[in-house]
Amino acid sequence: MLDTLIQSKTRLKLLLRFFLNPESSAYLRGLAQEFDESTNSVRIELNRFEEAGLIEGHKEGNKKMYKVNTKFPMFSELQNIAFKHFGIDKIIEQILDKLGELDKVYLIGDLARGLDTNIIDIVLIGENIDTSYLSKLVAKAEDLLGKKIRTLVYNSDEEVEIESPKLLIYGEVS
Repeated sequence: MLDTLIQSKTRLKLLLRFFLNPESSAYLRGLAQEFDESTNSVRIELNRFEEAGLIEGHKEGNKKMYKVNTKFPMFSELQNIAFKHFGIDKIIEQILDKLGELDKVYLIGDLARGLDTNIIDIVLIGENIDTSYLSKLVAKAEDLLGKKIRTLVYNSDEEVEIESPKLLIYGEVS
């Protein structure tokens, strides 16, 4: 749907990349390689976003790093649109309703990096999580989204070290 509204593929990739994981930062050449786009097309869009205030640029050594501006007035709305683009909002709604006592839900892997992918990796942390119900939810969500969903489930009392990139999509940062 977003690709109909936003004609530039580079612009769309950048929006999703930055708004899905606002903690991440990137530099021009890295983004160009990641998207398999020319540095010039990426530079043009980065300049537009920076002028509009969507992203902020800063120097790290000899590289100019870019990061989403979380103080941008429409940040939350744009992030919600990015979530809806990948169907994350529907997954969260279904999971939270009947699954158990969830403390945190993380999105990990390529999607947490802001890359479009056919596999969605999710980590759930909580108590009394109904794994058979989770399996049913995952199957429904996979049909709805047309993507494979992989889940990891941990109890709240377990020591869990989740590798980056990770995006907390439910719960509070501890």
